[in-house]
Amino acid sequence: MAPEESAGTELLLQSFERRFLAARALRSFPWQSLEAKLRDSSDSELLRAILQKTVKHPLCVKHPPSVKYAWCFLSELIKKPSGGSVTLSESTAIISHGTTGLVTWDAALYLAEWAIENPAAFTHRTVLELGSGAGLTGLAICKMCHPRAYIFSDCHRRVLEQLRGNVLLNGLSLEADVTANSDSPRVTVAQLDWDVATVPQLSAFQPDVVIAADVLYCPEAIVSLVGVLQRLAACCEHQRAPEVYVAFTVRNPETCQLFTTELGRAGIRWEAEPRHDQKLFPYEEHLEMAILKLTP
Repeated sequence: MAPEESAGTELLLQSFERRFLAARALRSFPWQSLEAKLRDSSDSELLRAILQKTVKHPLCVKHPPSVKYAWCFLSELIKKPSGGSVTLSESTAIISHGTTGLVTWDAALYLAEWAIENPAAFTHRTVLELGSGAGLTGLAICKMCHPRAYIFSDCHRRVLEQLRGNVLLNGLSLEADVTANSDSPRVTVAQLDWDVATVPQLSAFQPDVVIAADVLYCPEAIVSLVGVLQRLAACCEHQRAPEVYVAFTVRNPETCQLFTTELGRAGIRWEAEPRHDQKLFPYEEHLEMAILKLTP
């Protein structure tokens, strides 16, 4: 980076830091300067540096700003790389139309935070999300982590309709759209029932990474999830199996124990990802979150 360019970046970071720490109105931030730099370089490191200077600043970690202010700031920041804000259409009811998938759950926010902090896990890779729900995690990854392709999946008709709408609402094009922006990932919304999905069907996705958030809500779902992960591993007999990350809220020890027990029976190794305590999205402070990395 040229000295003058480096100096300009430093001034931009200082401007964001001072305005955020002072809780200045969002319209006063140098958004146009940020957009100009991103157009020139598409530098995701700059976005991460802004996060470190604002919501992850040591003062903000110790004395957090209001949830509303942080949420509005992040909503504005996350849209800059691709020109469209992350906006969700979702249900206000926990259960609607016979499914819990029409609302964003806390582990989806937690996994989105982890992805933004670990973009290399997704950059230029094909990602398959199991049980995408409202789609927040996937939209954040598509905006911030530059995957090559992203496959949202669910089995409920209304959830799939909502997913397609949210993809389009956020300026992303579905794969069949010939007008799709080549700078954006190839996005697909797929119907996927874990209990009936076949190895050939799963093989067609060819994922490098598989993720899921808040899908361990009952014993039946756990058994189905482990079964589909086994079949995904079977698709990769002669090549490297995909990396798998499962995020969940620890609601009771029995559910977590059942999940790890079923993984052991299936011969799937697991390890816990280090906890990240610096929140970017609003969810209940007292909730215990976890992300397991699985190796089929």
